[in-house]
Amino acid sequence: MVDPSHMQAALALARRGLGQCWPNPAVGCVIVRDGRVVGRAVTAPGGRPHAETLALAMAGAAARGATVYVTLEPCCHHGRTPPCTGALIAAGVARVVVAAQDCDPRVNGQGLARLRAAGIATEVGLLGEAAAEVNAGFFTRIRTGRPLVTLKLASTLDGRIATAGGESRWVTGAAARRAAHALRGRHDAIMVGVGTVLTDDPDLTCRLPGFRTTKLVRIVADSHLRTPLTSRLVVTAGVTPTWLLARPGADAARGRALSDAGVTVLAVAPAASGEGLGVDLAAALRLLGQRGITRLLVEGGAQLAAALLRADHVDRLAWFHAPAVMGADGWPAAQAFGIAELAAMPRFVRAATRPVGEDVLTELRRAA
Repeated sequence: MVDPSHMQAALALARRGLGQCWPNPAVGCVIVRDGRVVGRAVTAPGGRPHAETLALAMAGAAARGATVYVTLEPCCHHGRTPPCTGALIAAGVARVVVAAQDCDPRVNGQGLARLRAAGIATEVGLLGEAAAEVNAGFFTRIRTGRPLVTLKLASTLDGRIATAGGESRWVTGAAARRAAHALRGRHDAIMVGVGTVLTDDPDLTCRLPGFRTTKLVRIVADSHLRTPLTSRLVVTAGVTPTWLLARPGADAARGRALSDAGVTVLAVAPAASGEGLGVDLAAALRLLGQRGITRLLVEGGAQLAAALLRADHVDRLAWFHAPAVMGADGWPAAQAFGIAELAAMPRFVRAATRPVGEDVLTELRRAA
């Protein structure tokens, strides 16, 4: 009999891998024999070894005749690692219960078919919706070529992120800031506009000890390479991956200096006239997808937020609201982006709301 609690445990393992397994999906695997868990694992940082291989190694001989609960269909192709279907067949497992089918065209049902052809019973769909949400970033990259984009905002109740004079530290409280760092920790990369770098000189790291074992990729939309060589991002680029998205032909000497400091400068087509950001966001997101990014957290500023919303590139919103009102002389969370009619507004559906200290976090998803 299938036990949903084992798939719940596999999903909990998969969530631990979010932000650390790219370009591969975060997968959890639990192996059960005679009602006892004999193996459990999450895909290793960097995407290999896969969860099934690690769980099988833990189970050893006890895997023979066991039931395997795995959050995503086992792979059946040779990449940097041998196919997981082969490992499962060789281990002699009796049944494989899969939460979600893999939409990668190299798999997409073929892994399940290979297991069935070897005489292994298979079931698909147990807690499938939860599994699809865990791997929404991977699925988005496979289907659209770009990462899943989450826009994080921290504002007053009336949507202001800074005073007219630019003071923004801190609109929200310490608990909200800790929650924001946890949000960073569950993403592959974090992106800001160059205006945020010039104003705040941020670190853009996950500052929760032990939360993740890999470095968060830091990305700046910086069409003319204005990021200072003395900024924290550049000074620490040798130890924390830092990518700048710049227009082709941007200051070559400055580009070399940034590269010498450890920064990766990526050429992106310029934005269409009137878009204001400097680089074509659709092209930039496709480039990030090609480089393996599956989950991208965008933290500002207001111009970047407006450009993403205008282009309909925001899949999720994580909005921290402070119980305060600043008024119209404060800086808005998103700059004007040409909305003249209510029907043209980007629409989202509330997924969750919870208090975070004195503030409130509302999580939203793109409306269908």
